[in-house]
Amino acid sequence: MTVHNDELYQQVILEHNKRPKNFLKLDSWTHSAEGYNPLCGDHLNVYLRVSPQGVIEEVSFEGDGCAISKASGSMMTVALKGKTVDQARALFNEFHRLLTKELDPEKDQNILGKLNVFSGIWKYPSRVKCAVLAWRTMKGALDQEKTVATE
Repeated sequence: MTVHNDELYQQVILEHNKRPKNFLKLDSWTHSAEGYNPLCGDHLNVYLRVSPQGVIEEVSFEGDGCAISKASGSMMTVALKGKTVDQARALFNEFHRLLTKELDPEKDQNILGKLNVFSGIWKYPSRVKCAVLAWRTMKGALDQEKTVATE
């Protein structure tokens, strides 16, 4: 990651931490899960309203977490709204690959869009779990798991 990308990353994280998108409990959700990172204490709940056709109509999250987990959750909700469950799973897989450096957005074609801002987080292994918490919790909700913990 270049210095420019590091600055962009910091700006995006700070903005989404200060003013997270969709940071609330949905009134009527069809899927939800609780996520916890025992390493740092981040604790989130993710709520999704999925249509009978498998489209994510609404997605939100709430809880306490560091700037990275909150920003990741905020960006996740924006990225998933209107996507199908299969598209959400594909985004989860690519995001996870990005965080673990299996996917290089400068070389590998991907569907992550603005989420590519997290591309250098693998340099900070303890922060990877923060960035992936909301995503694992969303996947847990889709898989009907009630509680998810980062590994």
